[in-house]
Amino acid sequence: METIEVNGKTYYPENPGNVEFSGEWKIVVLQRGWVVVGKLEREGTQCKLHQASVIRNWGTKKGLGELVEKGPQKDTILDPCNGVVEFDYLTVVLTLSVDEKKWAPL
Repeated sequence: METIEVNGKTYYPENPGNVEFSGEWKIVVLQRGWVVVGKLEREGTQCKLHQASVIRNWGTKKGLGELVEKGPQKDTILDPCNGVVEFDYLTVVLTLSVDEKKWAPL
């Protein structure tokens, strides 16, 4: 795929549906109790979570730290978003880095 670089920023063709975003996998806790997981992309205050799922039920005995350490558990319930979740960074309560091998593919 051909890209264009302008002022140190890489631009992709308009229809990048088949482009795999290569960001880090994160659990992101948002305001109002939303907990999502996916590949985090941030540009300024605008954030996108690729390959995202809402973590509806953690399915853990030791909270989010257990999901960070072990990945999804047998009682973890994930609701795939089938697209990109977009949010402003000001709505982020916290982010947790997770091991991609334990989360991808969801």
